[in-house]
Amino acid sequence: MTIELHTLKSAPGARKNRKRVGRGQGSGTGKTSGRGAKGQKARSGYSSKPGYEGGQMPIHRRLPKRGFHHENRHPMAAVNLDVLEERFADGGDITAEILQEKGVVKFERGGVKLLGRGEVTKPFNVKLQAASAAAIEKIEKAGGSFTLTPMVENTEAVAPAASGPAVVDAPPKADGAAENDTPDATSDDNADETQEEE
Repeated sequence: MTIELHTLKSAPGARKNRKRVGRGQGSGTGKTSGRGAKGQKARSGYSSKPGYEGGQMPIHRRLPKRGFHHENRHPMAAVNLDVLEERFADGGDITAEILQEKGVVKFERGGVKLLGRGEVTKPFNVKLQAASAAAIEKIEKAGGSFTLTPMVENTEAVAPAASGPAVVDAPPKADGAAENDTPDATSDDNADETQEEE
C-alpha cells in the first residue's frame, strides 16, 4: 500500500476521545462519574497541597536527612590557560576582579580557579584563589608566577568587642599637683577624733 495524502492517518492510539462523565449509567462512568464513593475527593472544588497525605506524616518528613552544608565551602568559577593566552597581553597581572571586569568569568563567592587546559607562552602574574598543579607548572615554565590570594568580600570589618571592662587613661597631672586630689577618708576621721578630745 502506497502512502499518499488521502491514505495518511494517525498511528493507533494517537487520538483518543475526551472522557464525558455524568452522562448516565450507560456511559461507563455512571453514578459517581469515576470519582469513587462519598468523601472530600468526590466533591467539586477539591484540591490538596503537594505532598499532603491526609494528615499522616508525609514522606519528606519520614525519611532521614543526609549530607551537610560546609560553611566555608563555596562554588568557584573556572578559567583555563588557553583563555588567558588569548585574552591578555604579555606579562599582565591577572586577578579575579580583572577577570570579572573583562567578562571572562562570572562572580562566584569562592573566587576563581585556574585550570591547565591549553598552553601558555606569556609570563603572567596570576593571583587567584585556587589552581591545579598542571596550571601552576605551565605558568612558571613560561616565566610567570602564581600567588594564592583569598577572595575579598564586600563586607565591612567589624572590630571585636572588648572582653573586659573599658580602661580609660587618666589625664596628665599638672606640675606641682598632688598625686591624689581626692580627700583622704582617714584624715577626716582623725580630725573628728581631735575635735572630740577638745
